[in-house]
Amino acid sequence: MQLGLEAIVRQQRTFFSSGHTWHVSFRQECLRALDAALEQHEPLLLEALHADLRKSPYQAQATELGPLRAELQHALRHLHRWVQPERRRVPWLTWPARAWIQPEPRGVVLILGPWNYPVSLALTPLVSALAAGNCVVLKPSERAPATAQALQRLIHQTFLPEHVNVVLGGPEVAQALVQQQFDALFYTGNTAVGRQIMAAAAPRLIPVTLELGGKCPCLVCADAHLESAARRIVWGKFLNAGQTCVAPDFVWVDRTVLPTLLQHLVDALRTLYGDQPRTHPEYGRIVNVAHFDRLLGYLTQGRIAHGGEYDRNDLYLAPTLLVDVPRNAPVLQEEIFGPILPVIEFATLEEVFAELQRRPVPLALYLFTQDRQCPKRVLEQVRSGGVCLNDTVLHAAIPTLPFGGLGESGVGSYHGKAGFDTFSHMRSVLQRSARWELPFRYPPRPLGLQGLKRALRVLLRV
Repeated sequence: MQLGLEAIVRQQRTFFSSGHTWHVSFRQECLRALDAALEQHEPLLLEALHADLRKSPYQAQATELGPLRAELQHALRHLHRWVQPERRRVPWLTWPARAWIQPEPRGVVLILGPWNYPVSLALTPLVSALAAGNCVVLKPSERAPATAQALQRLIHQTFLPEHVNVVLGGPEVAQALVQQQFDALFYTGNTAVGRQIMAAAAPRLIPVTLELGGKCPCLVCADAHLESAARRIVWGKFLNAGQTCVAPDFVWVDRTVLPTLLQHLVDALRTLYGDQPRTHPEYGRIVNVAHFDRLLGYLTQGRIAHGGEYDRNDLYLAPTLLVDVPRNAPVLQEEIFGPILPVIEFATLEEVFAELQRRPVPLALYLFTQDRQCPKRVLEQVRSGGVCLNDTVLHAAIPTLPFGGLGESGVGSYHGKAGFDTFSHMRSVLQRSARWELPFRYPPRPLGLQGLKRALRVLLRV
């Protein structure tokens, strides 16, 4: 296996050295080919997503194929601008001269995809890497095997293997891949594995982008539009059966409106998924037994206000609301990544700030309020990778907004121009005339120390 992987990387490095991927027209052709392939293989992808996660065609379009193709079209529309050199001002010290930043591809990059959105979260970074002119090795998650097979088929029928190659396998394959000499690594998944990947890349100084997770808090103030807030929280939390990295992980609600919000949450669940979510076509399943058993352990850590039904054989866990949860319970400390939503009360925002400041930085933060000053207070006091005010999850689907975490929720960002930049080396270039020199650069020194300091204040000003 190791020799096979080494051969793949060597083959791609040879192709990259040929210069084909540097041409903008080649990159555009590749993006158009990927778009056409997504259209052609759509039935196969929809079938695979249903097999792996019980995703309905509607959910697959709304959360996987639709956002992915929007990202792809955005790259096609703007690539001709992204690749242009960016002029920079230069100080008098370098006169006459000009300077610019030239985006260049990093080379041969590795993308490790996750299982929860196995199409979009594997191919969205691929769009960025292709737009930036790289060769790519893509490893889909083995936990979504049908989708991994479908992606391999799609990629192998669309690209030369020396340009884009898909490698299938389990953790041992991922471990072997990160030992190869790539020019960049991109991983989406959990924090523990992210640490391992960063450690593996460190000896070879390979730049790493990590899209991780964390306990994304949702704050509901007393002045929020509670019915709207409940509907949007339920949608964002129970999408993909709660297996979403930016899903609201727990809700803090002003104690004065806790009973009202709980009722609206229950009403929203019944409206969205009916009285029998198990039979609802838009409600998915847990990915495997190990994750299912982990989630069952959380059900005893509070009082079930709604839901709680499950069927291990079907990997079905009903949308569940937990209340009366002790603050030190694991369900409030660990990322849930499933359809369980703890709802806890707060008396003052300062109480919430103090608690969240002690926690690792989450990937997303949600706030529901109609007070114009409240968002400013929250943004100043609570850090997060991204923020969505009066809604959930949607900020992650906008190509013009960089998506990424901070600290334990991730390193680096992508989507749109941010993704192009992540997979590019921003090369600085200074070009000077050969006809002019500043004499004090060279010995013997014509200026004293104080004169040099005064001159540099002027000559280095930009």
